[in-house]
Amino acid sequence: MTLRAPAPSRPIPHVGNVLIVAAPSGAGKSTLVNALLAADPTVRLSISYTTRAPRPGEVDGREYFFIDVPAFVAMRARDEFIESAEVHGHLYGTSEKWIEARIAEGDDVLLEIDWQGAQQIRRRFPDAVGIFILPPSIDALEARLLKRGQDEGAVITRRLLAAGGEIAHAREFEYAIINQEFAAASQQLNSIVQAARLRFSSQALRHAQLFGQLGIHVG
Repeated sequence: MTLRAPAPSRPIPHVGNVLIVAAPSGAGKSTLVNALLAADPTVRLSISYTTRAPRPGEVDGREYFFIDVPAFVAMRARDEFIESAEVHGHLYGTSEKWIEARIAEGDDVLLEIDWQGAQQIRRRFPDAVGIFILPPSIDALEARLLKRGQDEGAVITRRLLAAGGEIAHAREFEYAIINQEFAAASQQLNSIVQAARLRFSSQALRHAQLFGQLGIHVG
């Protein structure tokens, strides 16, 4: 359930790119994203606010900013979130100012969000790059959820039931990676990021002086 309808998008030139990565739970999204972040320090992970409890090993301010429901509602009322949604009974929100500051500095900002959040991000950043991670099969998805051992059986069942609806929105993304073999999927994700940096709009801002010398007018 979407909690906030963002204001209409307004074109803002920025050097960095906004990267949206979505997937059903268990598809391997976080593992692929972590590998990308380790390999490329100019990609910054957007840290969302959430009302869910930390999982084992998670640290406040690293995976998420963990806050309670009243604090989240207060932040939303102050219009601090570019997107906010309820997913599996918990609230999530993304700071708009933090993203704008990072891409203005030239970093690429990567958001791990669901399809609802992706729709809202695109309204604010229409040139965001959408990437959807798919499992090789539903059976493989279930096996991965069981293997990671983070959720109870009832939660896994609920996530599997939700997976079909989430996967139906994969068509809204520019790219789809089938995560059957990790090394191949990781290479594909890196290639998409590199390609995004070579888009004309990004290159024109990164190399404004050169473009001017070559007589390429950007407007």
